[in-house]
Amino acid sequence: MMTNQIATRRKIIRIHEEKCDGCGECISGCPEGAIQLIDGKARLVKENYCDGLGACLGNCPQGAITMEEREAAPYDEQGVMKNLMDQGGHQVKNHLNHLKEHGEFEKFKVALDFLERNPNGSKPLEIKANLGIKAGPVRHGCPGSQSFEIKKLKIEPSHSGKSRSALTHWPIQLHLINPEAPYYKNSELVLAADCVAFALGNFHEDHLAGKTLAIACPKLDHDQEIYFQKLKALIDCAEIRSLTVMIMEVPCCMGLLRLAQQAASAAKKRIPVRSVIVSRCGEVCAEQMH
Repeated sequence: MMTNQIATRRKIIRIHEEKCDGCGECISGCPEGAIQLIDGKARLVKENYCDGLGACLGNCPQGAITMEEREAAPYDEQGVMKNLMDQGGHQVKNHLNHLKEHGEFEKFKVALDFLERNPNGSKPLEIKANLGIKAGPVRHGCPGSQSFEIKKLKIEPSHSGKSRSALTHWPIQLHLINPEAPYYKNSELVLAADCVAFALGNFHEDHLAGKTLAIACPKLDHDQEIYFQKLKALIDCAEIRSLTVMIMEVPCCMGLLRLAQQAASAAKKRIPVRSVIVSRCGEVCAEQMH
């Protein structure tokens, strides 16, 4: 449904009516209020309330919701916040955490500005504290994007002789990580191309142990401007101590290193950036400080 606002080309959900059975599960995944049940079918009734992040996708058991890029009404963060405030603080908290998880920092700032202008008689900081605005699990949307820390005593071989995982947190995909998650604070970050851990047999023991992780594919991933912003936030806000970029020897992988170097140059804080290049045969073929 279009509004009187000028349309813009952006990502937005598409509901396939022929697949929808009217269960309504998608509505619980969209507290912003973009979806309603009409005549037994889910309908996108407010394009300007759909943020295009796809929280409702994982709630549809029929797979009737997909993402597409098309002309649509511009997203209205302030309108969404007004609607969420009527539903209660827990929905506002979920929405804000959802924006942070997906790196939507501009929308997040608009939402906080709205809170400060509409404090309902309380100080803005008190409202934020009461809402529990902090890094943490997202209570709606895709379970795969929920943040949590994996507690381990130490990395050592198991009794079977097999190596244990050195992964200490989730999620790890750069689109999904939250730079404000507590486990990134003052950590040493490994930014690895998707293929590295599969090619390099000793990745966990020799390269990941004691460090945090983010993964990305410079060839296949879209919206890499978000990657730049998240890496910059990891340096300046999370104050990571170092950045190790691990890529494959193939030419397209160099894009990830260039992106990391650009983010490090744009950041206010200066940290050491190291590159590790892995051969397709599964060996480290080059290491360099930048």
